[in-house]
Amino acid sequence: MTEAFRQPRPGAAPGAAAQPATRPEARDKLASFQHLTYTYPGSNQPALADIDLILEPGLTVIVGDSASGKSSLLRVLNGLVPHFHGGRIRGDAIVLGDSVVDTPTRRLARKVGFVFQDPETGFVFSTVEKEVAFGVENLGMSGIGDRVDEALASVGIAHLRERRLAELSGGERQRVALASALAMAPTMLALDEPTSQLDPSGADAFLTACLELARGGTSLAIAEHRLERLLPVAGQVVLMRLGRVGAAAPPREMVGQLPHPPALVALGKRLGWEPLPLTLGEARSLAPRLRRTPELPNPCRGRGEPRWTFRAAAVGPGAGPVLESVDLAGHGAEVVVLMGDNGSGKTTLLRTIAGLLAPLAGSVTRRPGRVAYLPQDPSALLHRATVRDEVELTISRSGSSQPADNILAAFGLLPVAGRYPRDLSGGERQRTAIAAIIAGDPEIVLLDEPTRGMDGGARDALTEVILKLRSDGSSVVVATHDSDLAAHVGDRIIRIVDGRVIELGAPNVALSGGAVAATQVGRLYPGGPVTVEGVLACL
Repeated sequence: MTEAFRQPRPGAAPGAAAQPATRPEARDKLASFQHLTYTYPGSNQPALADIDLILEPGLTVIVGDSASGKSSLLRVLNGLVPHFHGGRIRGDAIVLGDSVVDTPTRRLARKVGFVFQDPETGFVFSTVEKEVAFGVENLGMSGIGDRVDEALASVGIAHLRERRLAELSGGERQRVALASALAMAPTMLALDEPTSQLDPSGADAFLTACLELARGGTSLAIAEHRLERLLPVAGQVVLMRLGRVGAAAPPREMVGQLPHPPALVALGKRLGWEPLPLTLGEARSLAPRLRRTPELPNPCRGRGEPRWTFRAAAVGPGAGPVLESVDLAGHGAEVVVLMGDNGSGKTTLLRTIAGLLAPLAGSVTRRPGRVAYLPQDPSALLHRATVRDEVELTISRSGSSQPADNILAAFGLLPVAGRYPRDLSGGERQRTAIAAIIAGDPEIVLLDEPTRGMDGGARDALTEVILKLRSDGSSVVVATHDSDLAAHVGDRIIRIVDGRVIELGAPNVALSGGAVAATQVGRLYPGGPVTVEGVLACL
């Protein structure tokens, strides 16, 4: 734990105690921020600046670009800021009646549960059951077994209770972190990007659990980029901009101010709908008829010699196969998108293409050339002193003459090019890792959940980079739960179900109507289009 230095109020006498005047109503609210300014150790720029905000009981969604201050705001709620991180703080926050500055984290933690953006950072034990039980035991609570059972069931992972955490997919580990927080039955939950790795069914299970908690009296503060499921049920939306609160109001009042709104809202803004829709039902009553049919996929895409091929292959990380009878190939100038539930085998397939796993049966071949592989945890790739160093290392090893600034600019990383990568926000680390692996014109590009933690602007930039890689001839394979990304970049959608690889075809078919992974626009228009741009092109 790092010591936090509390700054006196502006205008206070030298040596005066730095105790802010607590507003009388503050202790009756869920949380009240009182002109709070906080700066991390070693930084000259406040992460939070003059935050004056009241959080009401219920479900609050905190939105904003990467590095806007969302995670820092959440960490104030349970005292990680300032007590664990240290740094300089001015002002105060009253959470459930306690001053954050004056109350130890261990006391706040009894009231406020926390789920990190990278859930692996909070794990203590090696198995699911012990990890979920740890917090309950640590607080001396009764009925441990029942609490663990209920928490596991609420997020749909009761079948994983005996499994080792190291064997789980990223999305499964995220659900374990959620269950660990739920088991302690806190008065409030602070959740940092909790659905960033969840498949649609997992995200729905999570949302159902959140609504049940809210109905039972538990309040939630959720920082998220994926808003389509949360906006219709949120009581309050807080918009963060560069460490400040840009606005805070109910969703209906805030939806027009969101910098990167859900697709139905974006479509409504482009077409002048009033009011802007929060749900599919609202959008259906406003959606225009299409005058043209969606553009058919290019039949010449991805022709030529395959870059990688599976023939009757069985693959898995251990002795037993996760996927069997796999017959699949990928070509240059093509983007193949892998979709499926958490733990279905998407990562296994990527690692096999990369040569990190050998097939258990059948054959897997790969054409010679550099393979760029992004794992689910971007920090595993980041070991250099600066962001620029990470990109330049790949360029030098590949023998490319590509300027580092070009790729840094493409991902909006020039402002942080001199920073240590592990000090960046989750979204910035993700962008850094992608920039580092794709530098130098790779033959094959493998991306595992690349939009994890990314804001809308970064996702748009990633889309452009993937399309550029395709146009330059790379064979790109993307494993993702992000249907909007799949709709914008995919040539072919592959779904993995029950150990089988199923070819679903082009996005207009695979991501529309009642498909499990259908986009919001695709649900509005069965058979396509599946993007806002696609609708506009058909009017």
